[in-house]
Amino acid sequence: MARSNVEEQSLGELVAAATGNVQKLVRSELELAKIELKEDAKKAAIGAVLFAVAALMAGMIVILLSIALAYALVGLGVWHWAAFTLVAALYLLLAAVLILIGWRRIKKIDGARRTRETLQDGVKMLKRSREH
Repeated sequence: MARSNVEEQSLGELVAAATGNVQKLVRSELELAKIELKEDAKKAAIGAVLFAVAALMAGMIVILLSIALAYALVGLGVWHWAAFTLVAALYLLLAAVLILIGWRRIKKIDGARRTRETLQDGVKMLKRSREH
């Protein structure tokens, strides 16, 4: 039986009403978050597909420009086999440089050094607090 006047309601009834309102608010916020996340996921998926298509097109452009470079070398008097071999060697050199740069960057990874240090400090602090 709901009373119309707040002054007549007991403290328990007011707490129950407030709890119910908070639960409704939390459910509504969660529902809103789900809707927004679904929309964001859809936008991200479309963006990822567009990036993939662009990457595929860029790959095709690189292939076509490579062929054009080889034929440009042929036009300068280089034998066909030598021109295409030179272009392949150019890509091999580029790949080697990229591998070297990537390898150096990977070697610089310190494996969450700061996190390990803070965890070790925490363990030391706990051990000291036990001793006292």
